[in-house]
Amino acid sequence: MAKANTYLNFSGNTEEAFIFYKSVFGGDFIALQRYSDTAEGDNLPDADKDKIMHISLPIGEGSILMATDALESMGQKLTTGNNIYICLSADNEAEADMLFDGLSAGGNIEMPMEKMFWGSYFGSFIDKFGIGWMIDCVIDPQE
Repeated sequence: MAKANTYLNFSGNTEEAFIFYKSVFGGDFIALQRYSDTAEGDNLPDADKDKIMHISLPIGEGSILMATDALESMGQKLTTGNNIYICLSADNEAEADMLFDGLSAGGNIEMPMEKMFWGSYFGSFIDKFGIGWMIDCVIDPQE
């Protein structure tokens, strides 16, 4: 699987997103820290204290998906858009399909998985949390 250490920002639903991602990738969180666990935690509004300050989920050999909740109470502003795609390079078409089907559930498929002219089995989508993903698998040109 691809090695992608990507950091995502969410507007308060990091925990929900990472429970979903964990359901697709499996494994366990290697870090989960809430804002209440930090030195600044006592200074935050009660609604923000239980939000995620940092979370990490291994998603393959040597790759980690990380995130935080961007808090307006700390002057952080999140703009969700098309400015980020995570590209995962699968080892084979079966793995590519598993990743595509799992992560695209409830999202918006932009390009279904198919063999492309550049020699890859490829697809893209925006998941149900607004994150863009590209799944790529280099195929044998003899196929």
